[in-house]
Amino acid sequence: MNNELANEIRSKCDIVDIVGERIPLVARGKNFFGVCPFHDDSNPSLCVSREKQIYTCFSCHATGNVFTFLMNYEHMDFRETLHYLGEKVGIDVSSVHIKKKNTMFDSFYDAYQFSLKYFQNNLQSKLGKDARNYLATRKIDDSVIKEFEIGLSLNNSNDLTNLLVNKKYNLGDLNKIGLSSDDRDVYINRIMFPLYDLTGKVVGFSGRIYQNNGQNKYLNTKETPIFKKGQLLYHYHVAREECRLKKSVIVMEGFMDVIRASTIGVRNTVALMGTALTREQLELIKRLSTNVILCLDGDDPGVHATINIGDMLLEEEIEAKVLVLPNPDDPDSFILNHGKESFLNLLDSAITFNDFKLRKLKEKVDFRSDEETALYINQVLQETVKVQDPIRVEIILKKLAKEFDLSYNTLEMRFRELDKPKSRKKITAVTYQKAKKKTKYEKAIEQVLYFMLNNDWVINQFEKERIIFPNEGSRLLASEIVYYYTTYGQINIPDFYTYVQDKEEVVNFLNDILASDYLESTTRDELFEYFGVIREYSRAQEIKRLTNSLSKEVDPIIQAEIADKIRKLRIGDNKNGWRN
Repeated sequence: MNNELANEIRSKCDIVDIVGERIPLVARGKNFFGVCPFHDDSNPSLCVSREKQIYTCFSCHATGNVFTFLMNYEHMDFRETLHYLGEKVGIDVSSVHIKKKNTMFDSFYDAYQFSLKYFQNNLQSKLGKDARNYLATRKIDDSVIKEFEIGLSLNNSNDLTNLLVNKKYNLGDLNKIGLSSDDRDVYINRIMFPLYDLTGKVVGFSGRIYQNNGQNKYLNTKETPIFKKGQLLYHYHVAREECRLKKSVIVMEGFMDVIRASTIGVRNTVALMGTALTREQLELIKRLSTNVILCLDGDDPGVHATINIGDMLLEEEIEAKVLVLPNPDDPDSFILNHGKESFLNLLDSAITFNDFKLRKLKEKVDFRSDEETALYINQVLQETVKVQDPIRVEIILKKLAKEFDLSYNTLEMRFRELDKPKSRKKITAVTYQKAKKKTKYEKAIEQVLYFMLNNDWVINQFEKERIIFPNEGSRLLASEIVYYYTTYGQINIPDFYTYVQDKEEVVNFLNDILASDYLESTTRDELFEYFGVIREYSRAQEIKRLTNSLSKEVDPIIQAEIADKIRKLRIGDNKNGWRN
């Protein structure tokens, strides 16, 4: 691989922009922070440095440059990453040849893409007139049809299956992936809405009736090898960029809600395609933004789902806001009936999840009953324990005291009793895992290596003093640093990452060092103190090795030679390569 090309591409990329396109980042001082996508992270622990053009997670120690981030996040190899970034910054990458990866699912994706075009053509043909008229009554015009690639399955019972078989697609595979069933078309006379995976590939369909024929309103693709509903969010591939720009994500229930919202310019939206939120979907939402707005249906199942999802987000220390829709509206019907401005007003006045939940608790209480009133107050206090802002906590307690003519001290005492377990704090094994304590020798070795990465003169001094590290990992990294500096005349950490990216042991050791809180610069006197610690450790290890050899040696002459070496090492004889 042409290292100069890689360095040129890397130098024209801003890692903050590339990472920020995928996860939300917040500026803190000169660095940017976000939720780390490489482990189960709640508190933003990923630090992205524009100055150094590297990222580091202070919890799981994931570290690297723009290439390694994309390789790990997007699961691309180095050539694919180079090609993607080269095209993004306008550098000719025609010399970078990417070998096409053939997977067992390629034909599945191809079959869905063919089906998508087939359905789209149907809708635009004479046979699609009634369906287009129906969509028009639903205020779905040609621009929306094009944006969301809406199509139509015809009234013929087997046209698509026959076409696909004639195109040499395996009939058994068509049944397996939900385009056919019992060797016949699954979708008959329905408006077809494509469902996408996280990268934008079509992996399923939702077919809606548009004529009153007594069938179920929607028919959705079954679970298949490429369509796992619980692992996807509808509109994710589009919303990713929109959420970055808007700095928030709106979670809806169905794909029609997302489509309707887009018609009024609200596109930072995703849909669950159901009311239950899976752990995989929760992680995807966190990747989009930690500023979450729940906009589910206004009926009882929608309220129930809002509370369940809000509680799941609270466990991740994310308090969502709730856009409250009147019962029985969903976002689609509300926008149709009340218009853009009314929806945007509701969006602007979204309330905290805690306030929403307390409001719903209150609706079911008979305050004529002392027992129900006391139960309600205790429930409010239990929910207030989850609130992270102490000012909001005090406001809630004061409101309760005034509303029910209770002593503030009584409420505060009960609140503190409930707050003792601190159950709201989510402690992950990764974030709080006790780190192995490093010896002063290990710290000295890593600090010198860190100096070498950030100060060219330290490399020259390291070579001049003929420092030899005692373990293989540090020796390999030092050797690569010296060689890179000799070759290119300077050390540039993000470019150095590119240079060593195929040397796994070196990269692992480099990650550990860069993820540690070491000083970046040093004086000559401080450097020589570290050199002294390293020599002391190396001398001790050599004495230990020789002492072990001496205990096993039977020849008195060789014993005497070993003993003399040990003596000289202990007094720091420079002739033996050691100095105090």
